Amino acid sequence: MRVLRTWEDTDKETINRLMARSFLDRRIERKVQTIIDGVEKRADEAVAEYSARFDGVSLRPQEFRVAKEDLSRARRQAGKEFVSVFREIERNLILYHRRQKPSDWRLDAGDGSTVGERWLPLERVGLYVPGGKAPLVSTVLMCVVPARIARVKEIVVSSPPSREGEVAPDILAACAMLGVGEVYRIGGVQAIAAMALGTETIRRVDKVFGPGNIYVTMAKKALYGRVGIDLLAGPSEILVVADDSAEPAFVAADLLSQAEHGTGREVCVLVTDSPALAEKVRAEMQSLLRSRRETALAAKKLLATVFVVLTRNQDEALEFANEFAAEHVEILTRKASSVARRIKNAGAVFVGNYSPVPLGDFYAGPNHVLPTGGAARFLSGLSVVDFMKRVSFVSYTKKSLQQALPLVAKMGQVEGLQGHVEAVRIRFGKDRT
Repeated sequence: MRVLRTWEDTDKETINRLMARSFLDRRIERKVQTIIDGVEKRADEAVAEYSARFDGVSLRPQEFRVAKEDLSRARRQAGKEFVSVFREIERNLILYHRRQKPSDWRLDAGDGSTVGERWLPLERVGLYVPGGKAPLVSTVLMCVVPARIARVKEIVVSSPPSREGEVAPDILAACAMLGVGEVYRIGGVQAIAAMALGTETIRRVDKVFGPGNIYVTMAKKALYGRVGIDLLAGPSEILVVADDSAEPAFVAADLLSQAEHGTGREVCVLVTDSPALAEKVRAEMQSLLRSRRETALAAKKLLATVFVVLTRNQDEALEFANEFAAEHVEILTRKASSVARRIKNAGAVFVGNYSPVPLGDFYAGPNHVLPTGGAARFLSGLSVVDFMKRVSFVSYTKKSLQQALPLVAKMGQVEGLQGHVEAVRIRFGKDRT
């Protein structure tokens, strides 16, 4: 856990690197492109080959898709407690995301011209759900619920299989409970490429959603334009803004909660104007790691992702937070609600001592698919709108078009596009004024 001081010249270079964090990797990008090219050229054959190479599982193309019987079995075998918790979280997500759904609108100018927008659901979307040691059941909820509210017709889920060729049972149960019937036991770059490009057995989708490791993220980046993507989600981030009123144990636990994702690339930052709090948090973190019986190596890896940034005052702390634009921002200060209103750049803001980030990860209702790497300066978290598209419409009468003709003609002349002007003038026969 490193302590940095904004006023120390020796710390400024490290602070700048922290601000400019990037998870992109050119070497990985080249490897990813090779896999994508393989899927584009050899389709199912390549998907099977890469699944064997990277996931250690031998699958024939007809085995890519999880059978309906397997989905039904996973649903039946899900424990009562799992189902109860799942349905309660689903309810919270539905209540929250329903309020995001946009409405069509039209504007009638009164001269015969009408313009407006229609909001339409995407036809077919692909959701990537990480499996492995931590099957992300919550990701199924966070992606499928807004897709359903948007009324997406076809939802596809792809998740990496075990060595035995099986998708995590809890992920299958989640899909079944949400009515997703098209699930593939494919992971990694080959899954993203198959959904984006299509193969003999997997029809391509319009947009790909969901988190993943650096390879999955780079695959989404490489394929953007040929398919839509939600965002480029890098390693998890948390930034805690705290003053001397904060409970050190809360701060320490919250920082470690995001560090435990375990890639070693997580970014966990405490920003405070209280050196005393920083020391107490350091002690609490050591105590927590001892209580968890973490090995020295594991503890070192977790602590390497944690930084303390000491500022001169709270105003400077908030300036730092807004420039950093973290995925998750916690406010643990006096008058936390008023302080939180000063945060402009964040994926999600968690206000007060009893609103820790895991509440948003699993339960509260807002989506946990959030921008990282500073992208919160210009991006928002996943919403119903991401599963929809806007189509604008224009409807003019002959009279209203004739009134617009002089202005259209002038702009066409300015841009040197005479054909544009002629397409309007031709509608008025010989009298083309």
